[in-house]
Amino acid sequence: MEKIRKTAPFLVLSIVAILALFVPSHTGFADRLKVYNSADITWIMISTALVFLMTPALAFFYGGMVHRKNVLSTMMKSVVAAGIVSVLWVVVGYSLCFGKSLYGIIGDPRTHLFFKDVVTGAPWSLAPTIPLLLFSVFQLMFAIITPGLVVGAVAERVRFTSYTLFIVFFSLFVYAPLAHWTWHPDGFLAQMGVLDFAGGTVVHISAGCAALAGAIVLKRRKAHEINKEIPPANIPYVLIGTGLLWFGWFGFNAGSALGANALAVSAFATTNIAAAAAGLSWMFFDVLRGKKPSVLGFCIGAVVGLVAITPAAGFVAIPQSIFIGAIAAVISNLAVHIKGKSNLDDALDVFPCHGLGGMVGMLLTGIFATKTVNPAGNDGWFYGNPSFFFTQLKGLVIVVVYSFTVSFIIFKAMNFIVPIRVSEEDEEIGLDASQHDEEYMQGTLLVQQGDMISELTVK
Repeated sequence: MEKIRKTAPFLVLSIVAILALFVPSHTGFADRLKVYNSADITWIMISTALVFLMTPALAFFYGGMVHRKNVLSTMMKSVVAAGIVSVLWVVVGYSLCFGKSLYGIIGDPRTHLFFKDVVTGAPWSLAPTIPLLLFSVFQLMFAIITPGLVVGAVAERVRFTSYTLFIVFFSLFVYAPLAHWTWHPDGFLAQMGVLDFAGGTVVHISAGCAALAGAIVLKRRKAHEINKEIPPANIPYVLIGTGLLWFGWFGFNAGSALGANALAVSAFATTNIAAAAAGLSWMFFDVLRGKKPSVLGFCIGAVVGLVAITPAAGFVAIPQSIFIGAIAAVISNLAVHIKGKSNLDDALDVFPCHGLGGMVGMLLTGIFATKTVNPAGNDGWFYGNPSFFFTQLKGLVIVVVYSFTVSFIIFKAMNFIVPIRVSEEDEEIGLDASQHDEEYMQGTLLVQQGDMISELTVK
């Protein structure tokens, strides 16, 4: 059985690679309809690169917060999604998300199997000025980072091989249906009128609920059971990760306008303002509760603000984005505090920050959305349309229930294929050594004091 587990991943990849040889080749795309816009193409290509940058940024963000014996394993689980999801996306993932709709539930997998007709196909209906191939690659970046977000909840105790399998199952059975429901014009949530500009439901709520399911199934770390404090391995890593996430999020949100236009500019601005307000809100709220202002506090708060503004970025005005960021940070901060008193071992607070942050953003979209910003959107409760708020609420409940239930089943079912938790011995050694035979090395500084030179270890 162990031999099968070791050979199966390479065997599956080899089969996919061989099948790909028989897919007809296309040299490029032609603007037969004369609709492509060079500025739009340039901006979405830049946005695609920015969103991709968020995956290694997330690795730094998470890697800096775990114990130093688990830094590399945590970072690796985020980054490996770029490999797994990219191949899966070409084979069938894009078809499931954006292929011909089957009853508003899922895309027909045959529509773009192995990217059939993606290179030469007509532009996506909601992105008529850029090639379909560019739209598909832009959407791929969202699919890559979503399972990477879940890593933070199950860090320091999940097997690497098990997590790679989770990425596959999550992408097929959670992410793809949600993306189709929400972003395909024929998806049933889109037909209900649910609005999610850049991934509040599809990315953050789904990942947050999956994180909660994973933390419950994997149970607590040994250090968590004995209330042993785990010092962050490298706070500067967290700061670097936050800066890169903030930078990449401009592509995440402003790129979702799918063109170089006024809506992209508005989404760009609301993204920055919400993050700034949330970082300050988290830090000042900590001070209000008797803590000292911290790097970690500002960084986590800023990310919560980015999460909360994601569904709203292209539907709300800039002033309201301050409120969205500030209130989301307070709610997540309180949730982290409450979680800390419970037995739930969500190692890096993925559910309180990403899950609840996404929920707050979805509901506040239902309150503050305005057609003044985006005529294709809707007016929220604040502008005299309470029905839209309840539409958002219904969509949120559906996504939460579906994401948590299916993710819980995936984690439970995986135990029959590959054990998902490392042994107690491996957990004690650390996953860097036990899972990867690698080690996060500490740096050494030479410090001179008078005539004496001593070594200072930097953790």
